[in-house]
Amino acid sequence: MSVETQAADQGDPSASPLKHFGSEVKLERERLGWSQSKLGKAANCGYSLVAKIESGERVPGLEFAQTCDRVFPHSNGRFERLWPLALRYAFPPWFRRYVELEWTATVVRMFHPQLLPGLVQTEHYARAVLRTGRPTNLEDLVTARIERQRILTREKPARLWLVLNESVLRNTVGDDQVMRAQLTHLRNIAETPMHRVQIIRDNGRHHGYASPFGLLSFSEGSDVVHVDGFPKGYVLAEQDDVTSAQDAYDLLKAMAAPPDESAELIDSISKDCYS
Repeated sequence: MSVETQAADQGDPSASPLKHFGSEVKLERERLGWSQSKLGKAANCGYSLVAKIESGERVPGLEFAQTCDRVFPHSNGRFERLWPLALRYAFPPWFRRYVELEWTATVVRMFHPQLLPGLVQTEHYARAVLRTGRPTNLEDLVTARIERQRILTREKPARLWLVLNESVLRNTVGDDQVMRAQLTHLRNIAETPMHRVQIIRDNGRHHGYASPFGLLSFSEGSDVVHVDGFPKGYVLAEQDDVTSAQDAYDLLKAMAAPPDESAELIDSISKDCYS
């Protein structure tokens, strides 16, 4: 259950876009005479997930929305259009504005000193990271994090430039199996021509940047900065802040190993630490 629906009237389909999405699914399923099990089979999920989506307790994935449009007559893409509104309710209110900006970005630049960012996490890595906070809506958070990654695979994908401390690859999240799969995924991104992954090797000296941050660029308009933090991150759009972040990112790129060395280093760490 999302933050927004916890305090809402659970019987009111207008309480949130998430509740509205679920009530529309239930309405169309019953109109078609289908059981929750039959819809679950069509959507490659269990009937219990269908039930939770219909009651507004779980955030649907895009494939579920597309299945609804395929099997419900005369939906005309309605569920896929409703899906982004339902998805945003899995994010904390303070993070939603960033997600909206990220979705329209053409270039995403990120620096992370301790963990891989959500945009490149595998599902198992994401679940292990998010579980440490003991959230009540873990599966919603995992779904939302993985769905964000569609900006890298859509018809006109965003370009990603990622700078990581070497320790990010050595910090075990989950277990060895989770880390092997995660590093394989990161290696594939590093080898994708339009993306860049650079790793700052651990030479025993701190480079001075401890906070994760990123820059979003757009086809129109100025860059914005996102600073990750606890308990909340924040977005900065003032030109002085953007310029400072751009300068910091340029320095970090200069400190890092060249992008064409990333795959070899990822393979080496995977073999040494997780084989």
